Amino acid sequence: MARIGVDVGGTNTDLVLECHQGVFYHKLPTTLEDQSIGVIEGILTLCEKAGISVEEVETLLHGTTTATNITIEHNGAECGMLTTDGFRDILHIGRHKRPHNFSLHFDVPWQSRPLVRRRNRIPIMERISPPTGEIEIPLDEAAVREACALFRKRGIRAVVIGFLFSFLNDAHEVRAREIVLEEMPDVFVSISSEISNAMREYERFSTAAMNSYVGPPTSFYLRRLQKGLEAANIKARLRIMQSNGGVASVEACCERPVNILMSGPAGGVMGGLWEGAAADVSNIITVDIGGTSADIAAIVNGEVKVKNPRDTEVGGYPVMAPMIDLVTIGAGGGSIARVDEFGAFHVGPTSAGSMPGPACYGRGGAEPTVTDAHIVLGRLDPDKALDGRLALHRDLAEKAILEKISQPLGISVQEAALGIIRVIDNNMALAIRSTTVARGLDPREFAVMPFGGAGPLHGVALAEAVGAPEVIVPVAPGITAAVGLLRTGVQYEHVESALVMLPTQSADVIEHLESAAERLKINLLNDLSSLGEEEETYDITLFAECRYAGQGFELRVPLESDTISLDSTGNLLKDFHAIHHRDYGYSYPDAPVEVVSLRARGKIPQRQEEAKELPLADEQGIERAFLYLKQTVFDNGQTLDTPRYNRTLLYRGEQVRGPALLIQQDATTLVPPGYTAEVLPRGGTRLKRCAI
Repeated sequence: MARIGVDVGGTNTDLVLECHQGVFYHKLPTTLEDQSIGVIEGILTLCEKAGISVEEVETLLHGTTTATNITIEHNGAECGMLTTDGFRDILHIGRHKRPHNFSLHFDVPWQSRPLVRRRNRIPIMERISPPTGEIEIPLDEAAVREACALFRKRGIRAVVIGFLFSFLNDAHEVRAREIVLEEMPDVFVSISSEISNAMREYERFSTAAMNSYVGPPTSFYLRRLQKGLEAANIKARLRIMQSNGGVASVEACCERPVNILMSGPAGGVMGGLWEGAAADVSNIITVDIGGTSADIAAIVNGEVKVKNPRDTEVGGYPVMAPMIDLVTIGAGGGSIARVDEFGAFHVGPTSAGSMPGPACYGRGGAEPTVTDAHIVLGRLDPDKALDGRLALHRDLAEKAILEKISQPLGISVQEAALGIIRVIDNNMALAIRSTTVARGLDPREFAVMPFGGAGPLHGVALAEAVGAPEVIVPVAPGITAAVGLLRTGVQYEHVESALVMLPTQSADVIEHLESAAERLKINLLNDLSSLGEEEETYDITLFAECRYAGQGFELRVPLESDTISLDSTGNLLKDFHAIHHRDYGYSYPDAPVEVVSLRARGKIPQRQEEAKELPLADEQGIERAFLYLKQTVFDNGQTLDTPRYNRTLLYRGEQVRGPALLIQQDATTLVPPGYTAEVLPRGGTRLKRCAI
């Protein structure tokens, strides 16, 4: 059985193949005009490299940035919206939150670039009565049909349906969708009660609107990829990485593309989790540095943190979808360095991407980038990129830095290159602190794990900047996100509003919670069984999202079992008080608690491969891996003759003392003076300061 993980980034497409012959890696430039072209090309090349036929590939796991890029570039579908009469401006008003309280100059994306323009938000007479969910005013079906006629006239491709109290009773949204599909059979429709069946109309409407905004182009890409795979005789089951760290079917992701907005970064975190376990490290700061961005996450005690849905947003838009807790900034190998009109020096967030790419690529790019700076400083050897398949040009890198940075600032090319590296490192260090120190985590208790094509060049500098004691470089750092896909199981989540008070002796309250839990489990079983997996592999967990009466937000509390009774609600209360005390430092054990919603998560765990151990060191030692000496400039400005080693020829337990570069196909690891790189049993590398 063969399995392939494919991670498509803004610059490169990374692939990993596991089969009976072993593990094989491949990296190629992302085909930005159609990502599926590069995916299929990479699969064919990888199978040829492994000596297997494409028919032997059973599963293809795919992480994609398609939905993410749509939100960043603001090129989603033109959407229409049907909403309760009197509430068409909910998407504009939002929560009256100001990004910067004391600034008059800031952007509010939900107003400046709305997901649904006001002219396309059509009010419909209807009303569900809270808290019972009874129908007070029937749906005006004629108005829905009139709105559809208007949408057809305007060429609308996607429709959002969001009614005020649909989380209590979704009958009006379901009927409105039926009418829309009768009138506009080819339109993409999202109803808020299915996308996020929870209270808070602004966040619910925004989530449903985002689903429709990214829906048509995302589903078009996934369908096109499916057809391309079939045309290439690749019959593998295609699974797509979701933002929550699990994979799902193509059909589920086409219906709810809002769940794959952070698909690409999530694969890297899951890869970091697996690599940390292989290195026997449980507290990890993952730093995935690609060509365009850096994705940073904290793994605490061997567990990936998932954001509370109330805190999730993408591109400034609230999105109540489960997501791994990570921070993304515009810092990567392709980040462009520039001097602005006022003489200020910037690096990123704009990226050169893969086309034209950094100046050193020789594809017409004239702007200096982080990769160009590494070339100039001798940290990347031009003839070693992708095993020599990517020719780099030092003269073009020097020319770009000289003209754009060195001459405007009146400094040498080397100083300019060092400045580029220091600025980008500082930007990433600030992001690391925002996801650790700002959340009560001490980075001195964590290992920094840099990966992505550019990650291992920055690992030690980032660890020093935040006080982390060591750096763990994965086996295949440039392909770690793709490796993470192979370590990820199927995962779905559903949520349902509850709105009951505890403690209670009322049988009606218990029955209400139990009924909601049963509906959630049925929905999950339908999702999981549609994949054709065996039922005994299912793992279903229930959570109650609770708060003290009068609080504005809730905390997630796992339930001890998948059934609800008076005894289980008592345990739920105890757990909530404990979690509240842990997060906020206080609790009120005698206060009533409101259960706002129930959430269920269903998993089919992935079969985990045990990482093979490397051979033990022999008499030949690290000379076996030695390549040559070459000058390299380090952060303190020193220029040293620095040995290069083929990292794949280093054995378990061997140590390489800095200064050194460890070169492999997908990445280069920088070992500065004063540091030692130790090869771990399963192929990772630990970098620590040398003992005095």
